[in-house]
Amino acid sequence: MSQFLENMSAETYGVSAILFASLLWGTTGTAASFAPAVSPLAIGSFAMGAGGLMLAILAAKNLRHERKKLVRERKLLWVGAIALAVYPLAFYSSMRLSGVAIGTVISIASAPFFVVLIEFFFSKENNIDTRWVLSLFVGSLGIMLLTFSESSLPDSDSEHLSKYIGILLGLIAGLTYALYSWAAKALINRGVSSKSAMGGIFGFGAVLLLPILVFTGGNLFATSVNTVVALYMAFVPMFIGYVCFGYGLKTIHASKATLLTLFEPVVAAVFAVVVVGESISIFGWAGVVLIMFCLLLQSFKSKIQC
Repeated sequence: MSQFLENMSAETYGVSAILFASLLWGTTGTAASFAPAVSPLAIGSFAMGAGGLMLAILAAKNLRHERKKLVRERKLLWVGAIALAVYPLAFYSSMRLSGVAIGTVISIASAPFFVVLIEFFFSKENNIDTRWVLSLFVGSLGIMLLTFSESSLPDSDSEHLSKYIGILLGLIAGLTYALYSWAAKALINRGVSSKSAMGGIFGFGAVLLLPILVFTGGNLFATSVNTVVALYMAFVPMFIGYVCFGYGLKTIHASKATLLTLFEPVVAAVFAVVVVGESISIFGWAGVVLIMFCLLLQSFKSKIQC
């Protein structure tokens, strides 16, 4: 009985950590909107690159102690690092082209679909239970309502094309997000500590991302507003957010973790309306409610297996 309560407590803390990380991530699109002259590639490269370096420094002691494990699992490490490097480039470009709310929703909400396929084909895991399927259905319906609500639709042909390109980039972001989440969880499952798994993936990802600033980062620190936005993005959503995310991955499956991050597009949608001035119709807000219900379903562990 005590072991059961201990496991439930650990999972509750894990769920709370991932929800808090999602809250921080949900502010990134709004923060980026305050620096419109900065390329989304520069914002993504600096935010994830600098945040990744801080995570690697935080995990330096663990990385030294577990270097042999990481060398042994280097394929997983590089899959995670490459996916992590692609993710912010696609994610911030998606938000710039299709809007903060739509870009965030597509990027984050598509990840659960991809991570389930990755876990099934590569990890040979089937962690899908009845509640997970129900929550995925409810969350997907909410995402569709939010994405295709009337007030989200563009007016001109060029805006249509921009939105569709943004949606495609959002799907790429969702796939790469699922890949590095799965890689981190796989490393943890193979005996690597969460600090080393996240620090290693983010450290190598930073090595890939930061050189991009040579070509795209001209305006990144041109004004005080741009500087504040860049530093906020790197330290708060990226560094603090991913410390919390790594902690959560210790206690719950990657498939459940990515579903819980559906809280991020809800936060992003609210900030997009209140701060950025984007418009969401009544159908879009109905989608937000369904996504919140999906989170409620995922916050309690189901004992009924499919």
